[in-house]
Amino acid sequence: MKALNGTLVLVVDDEFLIAEGLSMQVEDMGLTVCGTAPSADEAVALAQSCRPGVVLMDMRLQGDKDGVDAALAIYDTVGSKVIFVTGSREPATMDRIRLDHPAGVLFKPVSDHQLKAAIEAALAG
Repeated sequence: MKALNGTLVLVVDDEFLIAEGLSMQVEDMGLTVCGTAPSADEAVALAQSCRPGVVLMDMRLQGDKDGVDAALAIYDTVGSKVIFVTGSREPATMDRIRLDHPAGVLFKPVSDHQLKAAIEAALAG
C-alpha cells in the first residue's frame, strides 16, 4: 500500500451516489480524493487544479461531452492515468474508451479489490 500513499484521485461520475461510493472506497484505501465532477468540463478544470495521479472516469456524463472527451483532455494537459468505471459493455462504448488508451476499465459495481488492483496497476505502469 505504501506506493499509493500521497496519491490524489479525481472521481468523475454524473450520479452523485456513485461518485460518493467510489470516493469512500478510495479513501478507505488511504488515498485522497481531490474532488468529484459530474461533467467533462468540470472534470478537466478540477484535474488541472489538483493534478491527480489517477482519475476514475464514468463514460456517460452530464452535458454534451462524455468520459473519453474528458479523459483525452485531462491526459493531454495533466498526464493523469485514467481508469474508466462504466456500467456499459456495449461494443461502441468499449471502442470509444479504447481511443483513450485507458490505464484500466472496470465495470460497475466495482469491488474494493478490483478498484485497488486497478489503481495499483495504473500507478505502476
